[in-house]
Amino acid sequence: MAKQTDASSMNRRQQFAETYRITKRTDPRIGWWLLLTFLVTGVLGFLLFKILPGSGAIEWVLSVIGGIMFGTLGALILFSRRAQASAYSQMEGQPGAAAASLNMLKRGWNVDTAVAFNRQQDVVHRVVGPPGILLVGEGNGSRLRALMAGERRKHERVVAETPVHEIVVGREEGQVPLPQLMKKLRKMKREVRPADITDIRARLKALDASRPAVPLPKGPVPTSMKGMRQNMRGR
Repeated sequence: MAKQTDASSMNRRQQFAETYRITKRTDPRIGWWLLLTFLVTGVLGFLLFKILPGSGAIEWVLSVIGGIMFGTLGALILFSRRAQASAYSQMEGQPGAAAASLNMLKRGWNVDTAVAFNRQQDVVHRVVGPPGILLVGEGNGSRLRALMAGERRKHERVVAETPVHEIVVGREEGQVPLPQLMKKLRKMKREVRPADITDIRARLKALDASRPAVPLPKGPVPTSMKGMRQNMRGR
């Protein structure tokens, strides 16, 4: 069995190379798109600096430097967007995909993966953040309804005054596609103050103490997600 690379042990250049390799699986023309973007934005940057006041060799040097800077920035922005799309494409529909996506949330959001599950590997994750408590389910929609309803009752008994929301990840009617999950969470109405989140999490500890531990399925979700975090966050 091939040994998996630990993204946390990579330097920035290695992470970039690994992300490029993973992206190329579903986006084989990524190299050509990056080159084209670099050239187009580079020319625009060159022309922009060329019209600035200056003369002689200094004008040309500044224009070339400006073109390289603009071209590099344009290519990096495009790479970030296409890498994110590629990562979601490879993860979607596989066990643990929603958990991998949720773990990219920034400070202010607290994620607890697999707080509830069944034998068929339908899983409910919990996010505590500005909108309140979000129960995020992944698996079979029909089976998740009962599982999430039970979790909702448990949470409402512990934190009755905190809003509890249910989200099912998938492509069926009423579900949220994996690529839209982060956007959905961030657009939700803020109903909980940051100071209250600590209190909510403290109350949930008693609920979690009675749960059996469950490891998330390993293998299907690309391990490169750790290395792609810096490229994907907030993009």
